Amino acid sequence: MEYITQNVARNLKRIRKNKEMSLDDVSKQTGISKSMLGQIERGVSVPTVETLGKLVSGLRVSFNSLISSEKNDIITVNKKDLAPSYISEDARYKAYEYFPYEEDRTFEVYMMDLEAHSGYLSEGHGDNTYEFLTVFTGTLTLKVDGKTYEIEAENSIRFPTNSSHEYVNNGDVIVKFSVTFTWD
Repeated sequence: MEYITQNVARNLKRIRKNKEMSLDDVSKQTGISKSMLGQIERGVSVPTVETLGKLVSGLRVSFNSLISSEKNDIITVNKKDLAPSYISEDARYKAYEYFPYEEDRTFEVYMMDLEAHSGYLSEGHGDNTYEFLTVFTGTLTLKVDGKTYEIEAENSIRFPTNSSHEYVNNGDVIVKFSVTFTWD
């Protein structure tokens, strides 16, 4: 979420300056206090959905124009700042969303942790979808379309995800792997 806060900060300031508005002007148009607007522009306050709605309405801009990143923006993501975006029922599989879906991009990036002696069955993701998977620690057993693949640390695999597939860790150490999910 940190990068969304930074996107809003950067975009709000850019939009305000492009419209040649002061913080006072934006405050009058949106009903948001000048001090709160300043905190949002500095990235020290996380705007609520209600606040974003007031900005969209008051500035007459799209929601996407406030939260999206520029194609050439540099974004850093630290795992310690992320909560898992998905945890399996037994809590032995966790997925962390590093770069989530964005309207103008055709990929998402996740980091996965799979505890020793556990597995996770993933449903298919539709036609023309693929995973590019790289293992960082341990050995991952991947089951796709009735075939089994062993992917050791520092190795990768690409496979279609139009049908279910299973991640299995038969080892004694946690398997850490990344997945770049793409579609046409």
